[in-house]
Amino acid sequence: MSSPIRCRSCGMLLQHTFVDLGMSPVSNANISSESSEAMEPFFPLHARVCNLCWLVQLPEIEKPQQIFKEDYAYFSSYSDSWLAHCRSYADQMVERCGLSSQSFVVEVASNDGYLLQYLVQKGVPVLGIEPSANVAEAARKKGVETLVKFFGEQTARDLKQDGYRADLIIGNNVLAHVPDILDFVRGLKVLLKADGVITLEFPHLLQMMNNNQFDTIYHEHFSYLSLLSVRKIFQSAGLRIFDVEELTTHGGSLRIFGCHQENGRFDGEPRVVAVLQKELKAGLASLEAYSRFSHQVCSTKRALLDLLIRIKAGGKKIAGYGAPAKGNTLLNYCGIRTDFIDYTVDKNPHKQGKLLPGTHIPVYAPERIMETRPDYVLILPWNIKGEVMEQMKGIRQWGGKFIVPIPNPEVL
Repeated sequence: MSSPIRCRSCGMLLQHTFVDLGMSPVSNANISSESSEAMEPFFPLHARVCNLCWLVQLPEIEKPQQIFKEDYAYFSSYSDSWLAHCRSYADQMVERCGLSSQSFVVEVASNDGYLLQYLVQKGVPVLGIEPSANVAEAARKKGVETLVKFFGEQTARDLKQDGYRADLIIGNNVLAHVPDILDFVRGLKVLLKADGVITLEFPHLLQMMNNNQFDTIYHEHFSYLSLLSVRKIFQSAGLRIFDVEELTTHGGSLRIFGCHQENGRFDGEPRVVAVLQKELKAGLASLEAYSRFSHQVCSTKRALLDLLIRIKAGGKKIAGYGAPAKGNTLLNYCGIRTDFIDYTVDKNPHKQGKLLPGTHIPVYAPERIMETRPDYVLILPWNIKGEVMEQMKGIRQWGGKFIVPIPNPEVL
């Protein structure tokens, strides 16, 4: 008999399903063609919700050390719209926090230096902390000093002992990726100067539910975050969320601003109160809203398969665009393999020449689409559909169309 699963935030026994997407491989575990006949591990993708602190979460099935390893294939710098977002953030924080050559900024999960490069260009001293060695090396080539480590309370204490304290700590799309979320947030407190600021960005659970973004559930994402749940986690570590911004990135995200609980420099929380009220109005403090999500997901799966079956029955060809983690959740849950999609393409050369996990759909460079002229292109990274449609607008020459699967399957 399996042991009971408890909430990683408050320790409550987890008894309520948010959505069960069946068995799925690790989403960024692309495989080589030579390994295509080898056994591939699948794990349950069963998200639950805590009815005490309202944290939606997956159990820790695969250790982060096995996900964010030497050949980790996610590089942030391959999205132009994401880079523009980060450049704008750097400009904003230099002004808001008065960052200068006398400041010190730390980014946790700094990836390939996609963001810190803009602060380096402004003469602000920075340190990136990134667990994947190959990605960290790409950051160093951009002039971003990077420590190859997982971040938590002990790493923060080691840095503090070495004389490091941060005026600003940045964490973009990392809070959801840490299994021990309490240890991670305690580490933020340890490393932060007395009057320092923390900013974290993460996909907003409310937007995920409202827009049916079930494909953002995968094993790298241990938690699915609302302001309600994150505020409680921050309070448990002696931190306070004093501001929040609602962003359009990743289908709808929050950027929270935190400081030490005792820091009186940042007064007033009007935007925090407004977002909390929005979540409460949507029912995020009751089980009913969470139980409705599973029904939405099943309906979307049936609608997408119905659309693809009709297209293929008409003798048309379909290719994919992108090889994002979210796409692998979608494809595996819906059972979409090469019987529907001939191949997919991706700008990231680290993914090209590989096969998608589970479905074994081959990944090529974007030029493949112009060479083979498919009738339809399924956009897997739907959060940047505008960028993709502009990049691939040449398919209109032969009457090609785009399919966007989320929030509901749509032909554009």
